[in-house]
Amino acid sequence: MPALIEAIHIKRKTLFEMDNEPYVCLDSDISTPTARGGQTLVRLKMRNLLTSAVFDKTFKAQERFKEPDLELVPATFLYKDADGYNFLDQESFETYTLPEAKVGADADFLLDGLLLQMHKYNGNPIGLQLPIFVEMVITYTEPAVRGDTSSGATKTARLETGLEIKVPLFIKEGEKVKVSTENRDFAGRA
Repeated sequence: MPALIEAIHIKRKTLFEMDNEPYVCLDSDISTPTARGGQTLVRLKMRNLLTSAVFDKTFKAQERFKEPDLELVPATFLYKDADGYNFLDQESFETYTLPEAKVGADADFLLDGLLLQMHKYNGNPIGLQLPIFVEMVITYTEPAVRGDTSSGATKTARLETGLEIKVPLFIKEGEKVKVSTENRDFAGRA
């Protein structure tokens, strides 16, 4: 039997199951009443992992939720076709396809052979967890102009997937850079 989690113990990034669907907590707020006999309430901002819908809901502190049957499996990105994005499960060597709606903005970081983690719910793939940094090649950027540091010393660069980021002036076209997948920022040379 899966473990039960009380609403008051759900914190940011906690995974739980409600109405037979997996959720992740984005933010939690506990409100304790000042009057005697009042109930402690927990307001959760949560995301449905199947539909990506985000909403707020308030629960009593002692309400319980099951832990979801979620697992992270190492996978490799193979290619994109008309059906969606194709990945190879590194444990079972099965190929899985995720539709564009499930991949979303993560598609900007998908390079052939990229090793990542795939979320599986009840054995079926539902989403991705990218590595913290991805190394990518700059395909286009303006050359730096000497003495042009008044604009914060950055310029726009287009990466091999089409993603555009701000990079320092000394970065040139063809260089490999590390990009943060969380905030989409330049993180250094690769």
